[in-house]
Amino acid sequence: MSSAGFVKAWRPAARLFAGRGNPGRVHMRSAALCVTAVLSMSAMAQEYDPAAVLNWKAQSFEGQTDYTLITAEKADAGHAAIRAHCHRATASGLGLERSHELAESPVLEWQWRVDEIYSGLDERDKAGDDYPARVYVVAQRWPAFRSRAINYVWASSLPQGESWENAFAGQFIMLAVRSGPEQLGQWVTERRNVLEDFRQLHGFEPDRIDVLAIMTDCDNAGQSTTAWYGPIRWLAD
Repeated sequence: MSSAGFVKAWRPAARLFAGRGNPGRVHMRSAALCVTAVLSMSAMAQEYDPAAVLNWKAQSFEGQTDYTLITAEKADAGHAAIRAHCHRATASGLGLERSHELAESPVLEWQWRVDEIYSGLDERDKAGDDYPARVYVVAQRWPAFRSRAINYVWASSLPQGESWENAFAGQFIMLAVRSGPEQLGQWVTERRNVLEDFRQLHGFEPDRIDVLAIMTDCDNAGQSTTAWYGPIRWLAD
């Protein structure tokens, strides 16, 4: 990622993707533009299907990652999916600015798939701050520099279970929930207790999450990847 890094994500919600490059648009199929955000909620769960995620706030930072809605059959899954194709050193993300209370449903579950990882990257270094897939959560605090975030990433080099400070901003903790070539091309379901992860990685328990986002970037790697994102939902512990 470029010199401003991903600090933008924990700025005030109205400026979710401010801070790097000029505002842009993520390329979508025309039909997807007509889809309204679908939020299926109960007292204990909130679910965002891929059509809803595709309508989250879009920002291009360095070119455009191509996010496209794909049917369940073509995604080789039991659900529709967002296909994220990154090439020509691009980077863009999709983010939801909505507060989510963690007391009753602190567990974040999502499904993803990565087809290619990057080679030759040091992900602790600024030049290596690229990930085939990431899901991140932001707890905003004031002033803004006190905000904290966790990036759940599919790492290319660092081992699964490893955590480290983002190379651009120590307020961001990267956590490799998957890593390397194992399970490439396969759908994987992840489940993380976000409240516990904040306690362990940041040393405090936020009452809520203010931003939820996905991103596939390759602006530093200069390589190509395709990742897939399925439904994302909050669950009770």
